Amino acid sequence: MVENVSETINYYHAVLGFDKISSVPEEGDFVWASMRKDDVEIMFQEEENLKNDLPALSSESPGGGTTLFLKINGVDDLYNRIYKKADVVDGLRDTFYGMREFTIRDINGYYLTVAEPVSLP
Repeated sequence: MVENVSETINYYHAVLGFDKISSVPEEGDFVWASMRKDDVEIMFQEEENLKNDLPALSSESPGGGTTLFLKINGVDDLYNRIYKKADVVDGLRDTFYGMREFTIRDINGYYLTVAEPVSLP
């Protein structure tokens, strides 16, 4: 659920390198879109439109503390490309559970933790 699908498309393309693969409508004011980068596909739906489709979400807001965990290859390269453009809330670090990761907050309030496995000493 996002406030503005077009702005979300622009953000995910400019900051994270995703490409739009489908949308409703095809042009104009989008109410839904699907984007892809490599093997990751993510879909966005405009808040009011989604709440009409799924009334159980009527009291929810975009973001709402939701964290998405994205396991990728090349976490250092991605971090170096986006850290100046993204709202980094937790910098690049190695964790005790064997991941090298960082976390950003997107324009809708979602937290994206991007991680790659590393060798433990």
